[in-house]
Amino acid sequence: MSEFVVDFPTLGDLIDAWIERHCRVPDKFKRGDPFRQADWQFWCTANHYRVREGIRFVAPEDADEHNQVLLNQAFVYRRSLIAAPQKTGKGPWSASLVAVEACGPSLFAGWAEEGDVYRCDNNGCGCGWEYEYLPGEPKGMRHPSPLIQLTANAEDQVDNVYKPLKAMIRLGPLSELLLVREGFIRIAGLSDDEDLDRIDVVTSSARTRLGNPITFAMQDEAGLYTKANKMIDVAETQRRGAAGMGGRTVATTNAWNPAEDSYAQRTYESASKDIFRFYRDPDKALRGRDGKPLRYAVKRERRLIHEYVYAGSWWVNLDSIEADAAELMETDPAQAERFFGNRLVYGSGSWCNGERWDARAAPREVPDGTPIVLGLDGSDVDDWTVIRAETQAGYQFTPTYGPDRRPTIWDPAQWSGQVPRSEVRAAVDELFARYQVVRMYGDPPYWETELDEFAAQYGEKRVVRWETYRPVQMHAAAERLLTDVNKVDSGWTHDGCRITAIQVRNARKLARNNGRYVLGKPAQAQKIDACVTSIICHEAAGDVTAAGLWPKPKTRRKLIVM
Repeated sequence: MSEFVVDFPTLGDLIDAWIERHCRVPDKFKRGDPFRQADWQFWCTANHYRVREGIRFVAPEDADEHNQVLLNQAFVYRRSLIAAPQKTGKGPWSASLVAVEACGPSLFAGWAEEGDVYRCDNNGCGCGWEYEYLPGEPKGMRHPSPLIQLTANAEDQVDNVYKPLKAMIRLGPLSELLLVREGFIRIAGLSDDEDLDRIDVVTSSARTRLGNPITFAMQDEAGLYTKANKMIDVAETQRRGAAGMGGRTVATTNAWNPAEDSYAQRTYESASKDIFRFYRDPDKALRGRDGKPLRYAVKRERRLIHEYVYAGSWWVNLDSIEADAAELMETDPAQAERFFGNRLVYGSGSWCNGERWDARAAPREVPDGTPIVLGLDGSDVDDWTVIRAETQAGYQFTPTYGPDRRPTIWDPAQWSGQVPRSEVRAAVDELFARYQVVRMYGDPPYWETELDEFAAQYGEKRVVRWETYRPVQMHAAAERLLTDVNKVDSGWTHDGCRITAIQVRNARKLARNNGRYVLGKPAQAQKIDACVTSIICHEAAGDVTAAGLWPKPKTRRKLIVM
């Protein structure tokens, strides 16, 4: 039974059948055979083309200023990130999606009724292929004016997608629809203008068409896009160009180096909910007998990791992967783990081992009325603002607020560049109303006024300023939480908050005098606010425990009948 179950409306089934009919295996012994997606590839396709339930279709002939044809707005996800190890088939799969965007059924065309059929003859392809829809299935249609960019950091890397795409075109019916030219691919049958309807290559050295409005971008090896090589600017410019045309983007990558603050990492760590992410994390999926993640340096455990991250890619020989990985382990073990083990390997200087942090996850509900403490690390226009809570039993979590239960994490980028102070105030008020808040520690920079107001409203002994810039106090607080994370029998657990886990991994020790440290981030874009908040919150819980301030549990008096 497949690990992937598609139970949502999607163009994925139509596109899967279209790919098998039109695309060809680009190389090796199966060269020229119909290209069939592996189950993980189909899962990514189905999700990227996942259609919003219940949306209304407007036919092109009926469109006007009040009713527009739905382009990217028809889909759940604005863009996708696919992270997988080397040789899993990201390149050929990417090429097949580029073909779909160029001349296949990439746009939503309404909901099927009994007897509805997709016909290539009606979509500019004379191969005669047809696809019969199921009633209620989303229908697809060809884009009327596709302009597509293939992106990579260097000329040789763009061949990861461009080379299999050219082979797919030359080996099958795509040769009638896509015309390979010198340096670009012409999309036939839509316009006589060579500057329209085409597939272009964009790299760090070939950026002449960057900034054009586009309908789709395939961004290959996005884990190598950094500020230093200016490829983050390229990728973000493409996203803006696609947004203006109702288009979307897909980024593919190997596991990235977290120290480089790449475009792939920023996408993965983004709080945006309209990004589809595919990443098989072996550290979360696989555990040894001791309950810890498997060790890549141990050959038999490395094999289990490879079996997991390469699952479904039937063309991969794991013995060959093992040989390459073992050789690379001799010179660059971190790169071997990223390339073949699909692991996000963090460098030295990290404050907390991410695997140990994850091992403490034990999500559960915290009922209203529970005694808790709060930690608040506030910012204004750059860093994030976060509130975390902890119970007397040592369970830490990110609380929610509002009717739609939003997490108490605010990224300024999601709020027009400014932390929404009124939202934070409303969240604090709601948390004090819902729970028995025994104490709240808040880091005062940028939030002095609000903390004073909270103290006046809820009491100066309950709301306390706690400055994180003090090396002695911050070092001690960080060490206390770190001890409880690492100590097997500490009993401390957390909710598994994804953003907090990411930011815990980002946190680096910055040395101060007398062997102390404070926490810093490896790059400006790699935030640690949720990590700092967790430390503040845990410190509040420890101080309340030491002072004996937790409310005593209520007990019922027994009535003794004489």
